[in-house]
Amino acid sequence: MRKKDTLYRSSDAPVKPFEFNQRVAAVFPDMIERSVPGYPLTIAMLSVIANEYAQDNSNIYDLGCSLGAASLAIQQGLKDKVCNIIAIDNSEAMINTCIDNMPQHRQQNKISFVLDDLRQTEIINASLVVMNFTLQFIPLVERQMLINKIFQGMLRGGVFILSEKITFDDAVENNTMDQLHQHMKAMNGYEQLEIANKRQALDKVLVPESIWLHQQRLHNAGFAQSFIWLQCFNFVSLIATK
Repeated sequence: MRKKDTLYRSSDAPVKPFEFNQRVAAVFPDMIERSVPGYPLTIAMLSVIANEYAQDNSNIYDLGCSLGAASLAIQQGLKDKVCNIIAIDNSEAMINTCIDNMPQHRQQNKISFVLDDLRQTEIINASLVVMNFTLQFIPLVERQMLINKIFQGMLRGGVFILSEKITFDDAVENNTMDQLHQHMKAMNGYEQLEIANKRQALDKVLVPESIWLHQQRLHNAGFAQSFIWLQCFNFVSLIATK
């Protein structure tokens, strides 16, 4: 039975900066589905993308894999293609939970869970790379270098999926999308205290950017094109092709 996220319900102690520790890992499926607009569809459609773009005898990377939902969706979409799925996360709690709980449905296309800093991970022979809501936790000055490394490690015809929380240049649009996001969380059962505490915890830990900045960074890295394939409020997923 999925454990409910109540981590930010208390007002007894100061709010600490957010981190992917054991307490978060224990409630993460509930937390992300109730907090990220469009998350279930984002994950589900990775099966379609993997089926279309994954190349035989290539590597597939899930960078910032958390509890492995994206990796499992990719695995299910590969069908008869033979690929290595490499899931990376720097949270020991997340990786340990993945190893304990992730079903390996078949011998082919097993998922390798690796505890590592994705900024140090070597990307090679990759036909598909996924970063779901991960870049937003990387320091701003390191983001271009990371995207460059991903591009350089990809095969021709490969695709990069980048999902992120975003900001908008227009103040009215930005405020509207933010308010809808907060309202969604309230409708999903989060109390106002929880929403406020979580927001405080994520301040300066999760740093969102505009779509334009993401696409400019992808262009600078060398990707031939990038465009939005999914958006819900202030959360988007981009697909970039090499």
